Amino acid sequence: MSEDTAEAATERARCWRGRGIDFTPLEIEDADFLHHLRSDPSAAHETGVWPGSLYELRERVERHLDDSSRDDFLVLLPDGTPIGLIALHDQQLAEGTAEAYLMLAPEHRGQGHGRAALEALTDLAFGELPVQRIEAFTHTDNAAALTVLTGAGFVREGVRRSSCLHRGRRYDNAVLSLLRPEWEALTRARSWEL
Repeated sequence: MSEDTAEAATERARCWRGRGIDFTPLEIEDADFLHHLRSDPSAAHETGVWPGSLYELRERVERHLDDSSRDDFLVLLPDGTPIGLIALHDQQLAEGTAEAYLMLAPEHRGQGHGRAALEALTDLAFGELPVQRIEAFTHTDNAAALTVLTGAGFVREGVRRSSCLHRGRRYDNAVLSLLRPEWEALTRARSWEL
């Protein structure tokens, strides 16, 4: 990540807060940081993404900014350091559904930031939008992601067999969800109470 990206993220407005993390809306200039995230071999394996060109990624970010069915945010530490991307996409508000997506930089995994970001995202979705169900998908052998998702309240529903191709091999994806009544029953503090 460039010094310019880190400095710009430090100065950007925070639109949502969680436990030890903040969100700021994704901007086109964040493509450099996202390219860094997507270049991590572990993330590429677990999410089935490949780095691609920075040019293509900038175009994708620009398209996402114009897509009303998604909200993409940089996950920031309180000092403004960007540590990941979180998104609520494929929002079907008439149906009350959306899908959660999270990718953290390797050096910030395993520190509780993923769970904090997912909790903040679900608070945003259920607290501000007419969402009734948030889905998430990950490889069935991605123990870290499954732990983060279940820790944030998601319930494992099943498996989409052979639903992902990565490096010539088929992978099963676990299907998890969090329903509004389950979120309402959680006893943790909500993001707006922190």
